[in-house]
Amino acid sequence: MRASTAWADESFQEHDTTGFYIIAAMIIPTPMQEPARTQMLQAQARHAPAKLHWVARDDKERLELAYTVAGIDGLHVVAVGSPVHQRKQERARAYCLHQLVLELYRFGVEQLFMEARQPTLNTRDVTTVQHARYTLPKGTKFRVDHLPGASEALLWIADIVAGAVRAEKLGDSRYREILGEKVIDFPVTVR
Repeated sequence: MRASTAWADESFQEHDTTGFYIIAAMIIPTPMQEPARTQMLQAQARHAPAKLHWVARDDKERLELAYTVAGIDGLHVVAVGSPVHQRKQERARAYCLHQLVLELYRFGVEQLFMEARQPTLNTRDVTTVQHARYTLPKGTKFRVDHLPGASEALLWIADIVAGAVRAEKLGDSRYREILGEKVIDFPVTVR
């Protein structure tokens, strides 16, 4: 699958010894982006006042959202970083994002959209992507942009995938099984 754009969101679990950080990116072929947006907006109309957010949904809604995402044509690339100690979340994010850029590049992605956070944290993401680009072939184009979570329904897909992978790491694999082989996850060692 060759695509030039991906959308990403994250999830994490704080713990002194077994914490982890997840960044999930959704790669959708250009012709399928608008239908995917429409599906997510329809799901949002049933479940949420502003945006779909995995942690705010109950089990029944999560199952429905997992089936919705499983039906969308695309690929989910997920970086799972561990171990992540408490108060090391940003370090883990940088490790995962760096590796995610390398993986997305292999699928032809040149632009990554992520949910916006505070401006200083967004700047850290940009810096991480710039550093990752140095390890790619000279002249590689890859950029990251941040969008408000409520403004782009494709970010919600990544949130749902990250939530499903997080649930699996915590012992509930039902959602991840629904997503099936569309999810490619890879481990990232956080130092």
